[in-house]
Amino acid sequence: MPPASTIRGSAYLTALTLEIEKKLQRALASASQRRNLLQELFADIALEVDDRAKVGVYIIFGEEDVISVADDGYGGPICFYSVLADHFVRMPQNGKSILDLIVQLWSQSFASNIFSLLFHKWLFEFQLDNHEVLLRYSSALVQGATNVFWIDIQTNTRRFQSLFQYLLEEVALDSERLKKIPSQAQRDLFLLLSRFMFFYDSVDKLESFLKHFPDFPNAFLIGGSSDIFVTEVADQLQKLKVEPVLLHYLSQIKVLQGLELRMATSTRIKTCLYSFTSPGGPMYPTRAVRHAAWEALDFLFPVGRYPRHLISLFFRLLYPWYWPSSCWNFVISCIQAVLYSLLRLFFSSWEKLRNPKRS
Repeated sequence: MPPASTIRGSAYLTALTLEIEKKLQRALASASQRRNLLQELFADIALEVDDRAKVGVYIIFGEEDVISVADDGYGGPICFYSVLADHFVRMPQNGKSILDLIVQLWSQSFASNIFSLLFHKWLFEFQLDNHEVLLRYSSALVQGATNVFWIDIQTNTRRFQSLFQYLLEEVALDSERLKKIPSQAQRDLFLLLSRFMFFYDSVDKLESFLKHFPDFPNAFLIGGSSDIFVTEVADQLQKLKVEPVLLHYLSQIKVLQGLELRMATSTRIKTCLYSFTSPGGPMYPTRAVRHAAWEALDFLFPVGRYPRHLISLFFRLLYPWYWPSSCWNFVISCIQAVLYSLLRLFFSSWEKLRNPKRS
């Protein structure tokens, strides 16, 4: 006989599954409320497991397991979709009716998002013989994952980090699982992961990731895995509008140093970074972004550093309305440098007075 905690956990998950199924049925039956219902369902399954649901989580995993509701094992928070995704892998029959309903709502907003959250593990754990169905599921997974990762970027949160880490570590870096989806879906998945790898702090796996890159049919035009990765990063940088996220990308981009790139790719990332170094249109970067872009640009491309800065200074002189702010920031920087020097001198002198023997 299974332990009581297992029985209670199964009942808890069954209740959650029934609630999801009911909401999907309501969405299918009501065309006018369909989008709102799917949006509500997506928000529900994306919720973090808080103190009110902690009891249910302990029932599912067992109180003897040391699991914190603030960590899902990948460095992100535990959300309901993580719990349900594992449940549908262990008991796939419980998710069959939900999957059938999602397929009927395939063309609706949030349907691919819900599918990617609930069935991203199920898709790679079971063999599907129908190639057309597999291609449809794989495309929905990539589209849904793209949507939810952009939600994280827009809100500067890591709610969907467990989904990203699973796709990276358990799929992209695992040849056996990766082979379960069609070649086109494999390429789309790697492009997706390339765009969000910096955001989810996974640059430590970049070398292995590039080695597992699938073959692209037009590789002779676009280059190898490093070129494709850097191109996706450059495109992603130009789409970012949230300053903290953009600063995070610019701080992570130094990992590109040492990659063998084609001249066209190198010029592309250099041009992208240079576009963030000047105030005004079309980017309108803030002072913090400009300085971070200069730092990244000088680190990756040290050759030509001083001519670039001279050219930038010359063009800044052509816009007199920027002079007051530039002069003010220069004065503040000088004052801060003097103050820091005086403080260092003071503390070093104080240490010598306190410990004359060391000197």
